[in-house]
Amino acid sequence: MSRQPFDTGRVFLGAIEYLMPTFAIAFIWHLQLFATYYDELEIYRPDKIIPFGFASILTQGVIFSLGYARLFDRSRVLASGLRFAAMAGLLSWAFTTLAVAAKHHMTSVSGFVLIETAFTTLQFLVVGPLMALAWREKGTISI
Repeated sequence: MSRQPFDTGRVFLGAIEYLMPTFAIAFIWHLQLFATYYDELEIYRPDKIIPFGFASILTQGVIFSLGYARLFDRSRVLASGLRFAAMAGLLSWAFTTLAVAAKHHMTSVSGFVLIETAFTTLQFLVVGPLMALAWREKGTISI
């Protein structure tokens, strides 16, 4: 674990590296590609509040970026990115899939868990390596 001084620019970069792909993947996944399936699950409101989703993802990005800086080895980009993807993805999955399935009415709990697990897996396979790149040690691209 590499301890370096707080770097506001990297916190911002990490948050953006999380925000941009997450928002794009979530928008396409939930509101276009699988919109009909989510409608059939009867879990989401018909009038989605996109700015709340954006604010949520931005907040997650800042927190995950700060956490990455403290918890992961910055010299091993790919390995750290995949470890981050596994840990942050599991945490996110617990909050956004299991907790939602436990509390919300839906037509198929197993269907929701399956589709959200697929979404979270894709999301973190993309953002994990990007977060690692944002926080890598200068001049480092090692595995």
